[in-house]
Amino acid sequence: MNVDIASLLDQDIYTQMGVFVGRVEDAVLDPENGVVSGLAIREVNRDIFDQRGGKGIIIPYRWVVAVADIIIIRHLTRNAKNQREIG
Repeated sequence: MNVDIASLLDQDIYTQMGVFVGRVEDAVLDPENGVVSGLAIREVNRDIFDQRGGKGIIIPYRWVVAVADIIIIRHLTRNAKNQREIG
């Protein structure tokens, strides 16, 4: 999926099931391969992610399904907050 990096910034992110995840603050680049490898997220939905320190999270770009007026990622099958506590 080829996208302009600037078009990712300040986009809202939702899962495929319509759950708000957060807002893109920055893109993480892989300079060796010339691709976006992740998205730095702010305004993180604390019901999904445990945001210790409150600075945000980085999600892998491979989770992205679509980019348009919003960004859609694969739906998380389990609450990521609980997953960290279990695993």
